[in-house]
Amino acid sequence: MTSIVQIVQHLRPGGIETMALDLARFSRHPDCLIISLEGNKQDAIAAWPRLEAVADRLLFLNKPAGVRPGLIIKLVQLLRRIRPLTVHTHHIGPLIYAGTAARLAGIQHLIHTEHDAWHLSQPRRRQLQGQLLALLRPTLVADSHSVACSLKEYFPARTVQTIRNGIDSEQFVPGNPFEARRKLHLPLNALLVGCSGRLEAVKGQHLLIEALAGLDEKIHVVLAGSGSLEQRLRDQAEQAGVSERVHFLGHLDSMPTFYRAIDLFCLPSYQEGFPLSPLEAQACGVPSIVTNVGGSAETVCPFTGSTISQGDAKALTASIAHMLRRPPNHSPRTFVTEQGDVRDMVKAYESLSGEGVR
Repeated sequence: MTSIVQIVQHLRPGGIETMALDLARFSRHPDCLIISLEGNKQDAIAAWPRLEAVADRLLFLNKPAGVRPGLIIKLVQLLRRIRPLTVHTHHIGPLIYAGTAARLAGIQHLIHTEHDAWHLSQPRRRQLQGQLLALLRPTLVADSHSVACSLKEYFPARTVQTIRNGIDSEQFVPGNPFEARRKLHLPLNALLVGCSGRLEAVKGQHLLIEALAGLDEKIHVVLAGSGSLEQRLRDQAEQAGVSERVHFLGHLDSMPTFYRAIDLFCLPSYQEGFPLSPLEAQACGVPSIVTNVGGSAETVCPFTGSTISQGDAKALTASIAHMLRRPPNHSPRTFVTEQGDVRDMVKAYESLSGEGVR
C-alpha cells in the first residue's frame, strides 16, 4: 500500500511540477508516487534531468491529446493496484481523470490543489469545476491567498484551505556572484537583471527587453529557460540595439548559480499562480520585481521587493532603475525562510492526508 499518489498533467519544468517533486522529496513517506497523465519516462528525464533522482517513483500514462474517457478506467485499475491512502491532484485535468478514478476506486482521502484561478473566469470551465467539486468532494487547497479568494467567490459552498508553495531554502542560498558569473560566462562588472521561465508570451520577457532599451548601458538582462519565442526575443533585442546586453542561457540544471549571478530578479508575467522563482531568487539574497497577477505579489518581501502592473514596460523600466540605484538595506532571505520554506508546505499537506473529505 502506498501512502500518497500525486497526479499531474505532465512532468515538464514548471512551478506545479517542481512543487510535486518537492512534496515527494521532503515527505516523511518514502513510498510516495507521482503519476503524469502525459508523456513517457524516457523523454521526460531527457528533457528534465532532475527527474532521474526520483525515477523509481514516477509513472507515466502517455495520454494523447484530447478528451480520453478510457483513461479514467485505466487509472481506476492502477489505483486499485497501488492502493494509496491519499490521492492528490494538481489542476483541473488531473481532477477530472484522477479525482473521478480515485472515488471509483474507493480512495477515501482526495486532495485537490488549485494553482491559479484565471481559467475560472470562463463560464464553461467554472461550471465544470463546480460540478467536479460537488461530485468528488475533495479537500480543496489554494496555493495562494489570491487563488483562495477567487475559489470562495466562485464556489461559496466550498471550504478552501490555503497552503502556500515553498522552496528549499537550504539549497537556494547566497553565494559568490563573481564565481557564479564566471560559470555562466556572464560579464563580471555589469548590473544583471535576471528572469527565469519558459520563453513564452505569457511570461512577458519581451517587456524586459523593451525596458532595457531605456536603461543605462551597464545594465544587462539574463534569461534562463527555453521556449518557442526565443528567436523572436533575439530579434527584438537586435532591433532595439541591445543584443549585446541580453544573454540567453537556455535550460539550466543549477538555478542557485543563476540567482547568485544576478543583482535583481524580475518576473514580468501576464498570468501566474504562486510562482516559485521569486522565492528562489530571494532565498539567494536577490531582491525581486513581479507583476501584480495571481499570487505573485505574495511571493515578494514587502521591504525589499516591488510590484508593478502587468504589461507596463515604462513602470518596469522605472522600477529596475530605482532598485539598482538604491539596493535594499537588508536581505529578502529572511522573508523566504519564515514564510516560503518547502518543509512547512509539506507538513501542512501531510496534515490533510488523514482528515478525510469535505
